[in-house]
Amino acid sequence: MTEYMRNSDAFTWAMESDPRLRSTVVTVILLERTPDWEATRSRFETISADLPMFRERVVYSPLSAPPRWVPYQDFDLDFHMRRVSAPAPGTVDTVLEMARIAAMEDFDRARPLWKATLVDGLADGGAAVVCKFHHALTDGVGAIEIAMRLFDLTEETDRPPAAPESALPSNDEAWWRDYLDSLRFDAERASNTVTGLVRSVPGLAFNTIRHPLATAGAAVEIAASVYRTVRPVNDTGSSLMTGRSLVRHLDVHQVPLQQLRDAGHRGGGSLNDAFVAGVAGGLRLYHEKHGAEVGDLHLCMPVNLRTEDDAPGGNRITLMRFDVPVAEADPARRIAGIHRRTSRVRNERSLPYTQWIAGAMNLMPRWYIGSVLRHVDFLCSDVPGIPVPLYLCGARLRAQYAFGPTIGAAVNVTLLTYVDTCELGIDVDTGAIEDVDLFHACLVDGFDEVLALAG
Repeated sequence: MTEYMRNSDAFTWAMESDPRLRSTVVTVILLERTPDWEATRSRFETISADLPMFRERVVYSPLSAPPRWVPYQDFDLDFHMRRVSAPAPGTVDTVLEMARIAAMEDFDRARPLWKATLVDGLADGGAAVVCKFHHALTDGVGAIEIAMRLFDLTEETDRPPAAPESALPSNDEAWWRDYLDSLRFDAERASNTVTGLVRSVPGLAFNTIRHPLATAGAAVEIAASVYRTVRPVNDTGSSLMTGRSLVRHLDVHQVPLQQLRDAGHRGGGSLNDAFVAGVAGGLRLYHEKHGAEVGDLHLCMPVNLRTEDDAPGGNRITLMRFDVPVAEADPARRIAGIHRRTSRVRNERSLPYTQWIAGAMNLMPRWYIGSVLRHVDFLCSDVPGIPVPLYLCGARLRAQYAFGPTIGAAVNVTLLTYVDTCELGIDVDTGAIEDVDLFHACLVDGFDEVLALAG
């Protein structure tokens, strides 16, 4: 049967009717030297053969079925992989500018949704790889699993054997097959819904008879949780970062992993709480520099739903929106306040119903989907990376930064750990934050506030 997008991926795909909500992810890999190009190319070819979505494109389905993945008949690895020499001055900023352009460009939607560019000839003798993929291909944790197929644990590398040619289905299938598959999908979805209801009714009836008040209270809590997940946000929390545009600015920052973790514990929270507190501190300082008052701001945070049985491809996250105490100047209190709120979010009763909620959202008008996301103030994503040194086809990896999409927020800060460092990829919408150098300085100071807790 045809492979359809999960409801959450279909939601991500549909909201891009507003280009400000595009879900393009860009990663920058900095290397000590230029890797073996042919071996690197072979490694990507093997990955694309092992993970079907990397050789598939997305097409719309008839009737009410979501978009579906279909094999791309004319897959050409050299379209998706390129090698270029770095233009002057050949610094990290040069690579970030190339990544910025990639982040702003949409995909050719007639082809698979990824690209990788090797940039060699940097001024310090190093090289870089700029990867770009659509969020529907995978999420942060899935991307790390894919990265383990790309990287080596030692400098020695074996070029993988050529990927076998996969048999692609013919394009000559009758037009009515798409409708038949859509009808089958709708019938299976209805059957699963009915089956789920049938299985839950006896237990629900028993609990209603034995514990009527508790059962009713749980139903109310679930309904309230669902509402918090899908309610529109009509205004930004910030009076300063109100504009939105299609222009992006990328920047980076590094923070010691153990020190940030210790700071989180000193504040009564976790590494993620300290990370969010650092970003919040930077936002507070940025507003103060402009003489603007700031209270709580709207945060959008991905919550990982991936299990050990899930394949690396596909999206296994849900986006949760909630307010965090940005105005709190004391970093320990700020961490504690963020910890309380993120803990509630991670235990929302609506989380098990993420796919159902996304399916309902897919039936909503496009303007409503935009209203859910467009007034978020900032987005933070914490991705556990790889704790040991890595190599790409003979070249040692110095750093790796991920730049998640802003999807309607003023800024997205993505934390990706590597060995003993938290590497921050900062994706700024310049329509909301024009003075990007000042913002970066405030963000650095915000993290210094938090790190000072660790001593």
